[in-house]
Amino acid sequence: MTKIDSLRRYLLPCINPTTTTTTATAAATKKRLSTSLREDIIPQLVVDSSSDDDDSISTRSSSTATAPRHSKSMVIGTFYGHRRGHLRLAIQHDRRNPKAALLLHLSIPTHLLLKEMRTGLLRILLDSRDSTDQYSNGNLRSCPLHSVPMWNMCVNGRKVGFASKRRPTHQDRLILKTMQSTTVGAGVLPPGLGLGPDGGADHEEDLGELVYMRANYERVVGSADSESFHLVNPDACPGQELSVFLMRHR
Repeated sequence: MTKIDSLRRYLLPCINPTTTTTTATAAATKKRLSTSLREDIIPQLVVDSSSDDDDSISTRSSSTATAPRHSKSMVIGTFYGHRRGHLRLAIQHDRRNPKAALLLHLSIPTHLLLKEMRTGLLRILLDSRDSTDQYSNGNLRSCPLHSVPMWNMCVNGRKVGFASKRRPTHQDRLILKTMQSTTVGAGVLPPGLGLGPDGGADHEEDLGELVYMRANYERVVGSADSESFHLVNPDACPGQELSVFLMRHR
């Protein structure tokens, strides 16, 4: 009987591998437990792989369909004005064309804006709200964004005044024509090109030198009511973050 018991002890595991079955059963149980936990955490999980693929494809398609599409392009942006005056911002699609697509007069004094620029971070928000008197004319609610005549102005989160749309004068066109060979740069423009209080060349000496900063900007159109311009730094220059945002609230 002792020999038979010994044979059973060595041969039965080979015929009926309980250890392997137990291990496989434990693994299957662990796998089912993991799946059960995932199903408890994410009730929307689909176990069927084919339906999973269909759901992922439909999800990607729906997200692609609903994702907003932003229009991007490159423009030339030029800040210019007298040191003891105010700055203007001109946006051009072509530097060789002295006609500005958008010209804004900024009420903040030049020296204060230059001081903000020295920090390396400048964010200008031009915000047009429907509570202002300019919206008494309903056409301004649906007009092109660049046609809005008046904006509330914030610089780095602080309200500093306003910005107004201007029609380019002869002096504005002359200044932009003088800089048409310059894509990126900053400095002082020659005498005789100054902007007086009314846009002419009067009282140039009283207002100080005519300074400018000119660079490439990436224009991003988010919607009919939002647009932004972001400075593109030259590779050899240190990073300067400068962005201008236009936002209209209906």
